[in-house]
Amino acid sequence: MSKLVIVESVAKAKTIQKYLGKGYEVIPSAGHIRDLPKSTLGVDVEDNFKPKYIEMRDKKAVIKQIKEKAAKSDYVYLAGDPDREGEAISWHLSKMLKLPEDECNRVTFNEITKTGISKGISSPRQIDMNLVDAQQARRVLDRIVGYKLSPFLWKKVKRGLSAGRVQSAVLRMIVDREEEIRAFTPVEYWSIDAILKKSRSKFDAYLHSTPDGKKLEISDENSANSTVEKLNNAKYIVKTVKKGTRKKSPAPPFKTSTLQQDSSRRLHFSTDKTMRIAQELYEGLDIAGIGQTGLITYMRTDSLRISDEARALGNQYITETYGEKYLPEKARFYKQGAGTQDGHEAIRPANPLITPAQIKDSVSNDQYKLYKLIWERFIASLMAVCVHNTVKVDIDADGYIFKASGYSVKFDGYTVLYEVSSDDEKEKETALPELKEGDEVNLVSLTPNQHFTQPPARYTEATIVDAMEANGIGRPSTYAPTISTLSKREYVEIERRSPKTIKPTELGEIITGLMKDMFSDIVDLKFTAGIEGKLDDVEDGKVVWTKILEKFYGGFDKSLQEAEKKLDGTKIKVPEQETDIVCEKCGRNMVIRSGRFGKFLACPGFPECRNTKPLVNEMPGQCPKCGGKILLRRSKKGNKFYACEKGKECGFMTWDEPTAENCPKCGKTLFKRRGGIIGCNDENCDYERKVERKSKK
Repeated sequence: MSKLVIVESVAKAKTIQKYLGKGYEVIPSAGHIRDLPKSTLGVDVEDNFKPKYIEMRDKKAVIKQIKEKAAKSDYVYLAGDPDREGEAISWHLSKMLKLPEDECNRVTFNEITKTGISKGISSPRQIDMNLVDAQQARRVLDRIVGYKLSPFLWKKVKRGLSAGRVQSAVLRMIVDREEEIRAFTPVEYWSIDAILKKSRSKFDAYLHSTPDGKKLEISDENSANSTVEKLNNAKYIVKTVKKGTRKKSPAPPFKTSTLQQDSSRRLHFSTDKTMRIAQELYEGLDIAGIGQTGLITYMRTDSLRISDEARALGNQYITETYGEKYLPEKARFYKQGAGTQDGHEAIRPANPLITPAQIKDSVSNDQYKLYKLIWERFIASLMAVCVHNTVKVDIDADGYIFKASGYSVKFDGYTVLYEVSSDDEKEKETALPELKEGDEVNLVSLTPNQHFTQPPARYTEATIVDAMEANGIGRPSTYAPTISTLSKREYVEIERRSPKTIKPTELGEIITGLMKDMFSDIVDLKFTAGIEGKLDDVEDGKVVWTKILEKFYGGFDKSLQEAEKKLDGTKIKVPEQETDIVCEKCGRNMVIRSGRFGKFLACPGFPECRNTKPLVNEMPGQCPKCGGKILLRRSKKGNKFYACEKGKECGFMTWDEPTAENCPKCGKTLFKRRGGIIGCNDENCDYERKVERKSKK
């Protein structure tokens, strides 16, 4: 018998074909083959929100091939990805090919390996209409919001804008944070740090409390200096020494949100890039000595569950590499969060015995980095805890209490392989000499330090994903596309350099203000999270999908009509950014505008004056090759880079940001590099230095 297997991508088809062998033919659908039409709403709101699906015009060749292959095959397997979207693609294929509705022709692969494919192909089932309906509900909801709301924004703000159900809520979070930052009033405070000495060993301590037992609060320089004067002549006596141990447990294996966060922090990958590379690792790569194989399990998941087989292989690697003592006494199982769908396992290496070193020469550098991150996190999650010997010391100085703390590693456990990263900068512990109660220590120095309370930090790609998950906004498959859409629509600006902070543009703030006034439900976080919960209920078979649309549409349509009346004849103007560049034709200061090919300079006197020119942002410093001006440019993907004004004639280009500082060795411009490095980019100069960052206390 000839059996046809239809998957979503070419790479996956190639890997699966290798394992299924003769008797099977595997072809890709390249995603969806049917969708709502682009030119019309495509949803009959009067007939129970019936969607009108059509075969996609740009998929004519693919559709023709699928139909021809299916007609010649004895059996057709539908093998879309193991999620709502994959289920819907399989259903559309079934409808197009007119396959029997009760036929068990749906197969899924959690991992693209010999084991995963054998398991999937031997367990066909019927298409799960609950999953399909959950996807249909989301698609129709988003079509109604986008198709009805976007033209409203065109009329009231400007053409080319779009509004999405999830993206509007996320944009509000970013705008609200920016408003918090603007409204923040810094408050001055001071700390006092000491360097103390016992015998020849110096150690750090900080002033914690005053003689009346209250926590230190110093608000100005005079008070700080007065306190230092009192303490300069004090005796420093060790009051208490507390020794103990603490245990640090490993983080669980990755799910989609934590993978995106850690990849952003450690590898400086965007959420889009992370998911694209993860998809490549899942679908399969040609590895020397192994062949075409999938390297990780499915990467869109909110689950922390792992299979017994994967656990056994991971434990085998740990035992053989580090020894039995690096396994915990009992197997560790991680608690699932509230609302977890648990449709798939956590993101893990498909075969834990395939180490990053084994694939390094067969994959790209980015693929290697992401696989290494996933592999190390998974293996570490199975390992024993890390144990520290800790010591905490209180030192009395005429009633003032200084504190010092330190630790030594008693057993490294999982940290021999992997340490959890964080956006929070932690206070460093110091190495301490042997101290006991009653010991007198000598004062080396006292340093008063001025601080100001800081506003909440702007979101980064890592922290906005964390906030989306915490608030129930979107699902694993929507985190990356939402951030990408906000950036492409110029509602937010994302810094290219780590930590890639996200700042709303003026346009983004105007859109959010309008949405708050006119469509408060759309940008309400609890309302948006509630919709996600209802979609989960559809997937679980608890709710009919059209009932969600019916309840949503009534209020939405009413708000739209009221907004049209309230803003009838009103046009909200987006302020244009004025520059100091004078239009040579009419003398006005030119402004920055956006077009099909990005931002450009235009005369504000349009239509009387139609002068335009390319936008050029001049940076400080000079080109290290020819001494020309350095200009800020953007790549096709929107990333910032810096190049000489002479272009190809000079050829200088860098991702490093130029500064106004000159190199002390050669006199040329210094540049900011990753990792807090300031360095010279002249090919004959090796000057660089690290910018020290103060720890937060």
